[in-house]
Amino acid sequence: MAQHIVIADDDLEIRDVLRIYLQNEGYRVTEAEDGLQALEIVRTEPVDLLILDVMMPRMDGIRACMTIRETSDLPIIMLSAKAEPIDKIDGLTTGADDYVSKPFNPLELIARVKARLRRHISQNPAAASNDEVIIELGELVIDRQRHMVRLRGQEIPFTPIEFSILELMASHPGIVFNAERLYRSIWNDDKYISDNTIMVHIRNIRAKIEDHPREPRYIKTVWGVGYKIE
Repeated sequence: MAQHIVIADDDLEIRDVLRIYLQNEGYRVTEAEDGLQALEIVRTEPVDLLILDVMMPRMDGIRACMTIRETSDLPIIMLSAKAEPIDKIDGLTTGADDYVSKPFNPLELIARVKARLRRHISQNPAAASNDEVIIELGELVIDRQRHMVRLRGQEIPFTPIEFSILELMASHPGIVFNAERLYRSIWNDDKYISDNTIMVHIRNIRAKIEDHPREPRYIKTVWGVGYKIE
């Protein structure tokens, strides 16, 4: 599963450049225009690293960073047009892990992203749990390497899309995924249209793994929000 990086910057050109470089490195990228959007993404889906611009409308990067640090040790890299030493100190003392001044070399930033991700995993072994080959949920076993699902020891046929949805949710138990986030994550496409596609796939998955699909044991519906695996 590709590591998920969020870029929060009100400058569309910067977001475009970073998205292209990060996607070329194999990362999954989500964009936010301000700190509030970044917080919403962090609160509703798994994120491996956050790139935060300091100056943004509605909520700036400093406030967003401080809010996230109240509950999470998510790696955060701050971006800022300010280059004075005191500004860098302010950014780091709010909880950021690194600070990059604009203008910057995208390749240097990518190198810092990789370094922060490696350091976070080495310091937090639990952060690497999402890379486990086998995911066991009671009688349900998901083999990520073989793209195989077994229920009570019996292999269940899954389409690639169904497997990707189940794998993503099972890798992050307790996290609620709304239909739009699932669509963007699985199809890697920002052109989200409706919930129907996800609903059909969820229904098909439930039919394969649930004894009683209307009373699901694995994939729960959080009404008005989305789906989660407990």
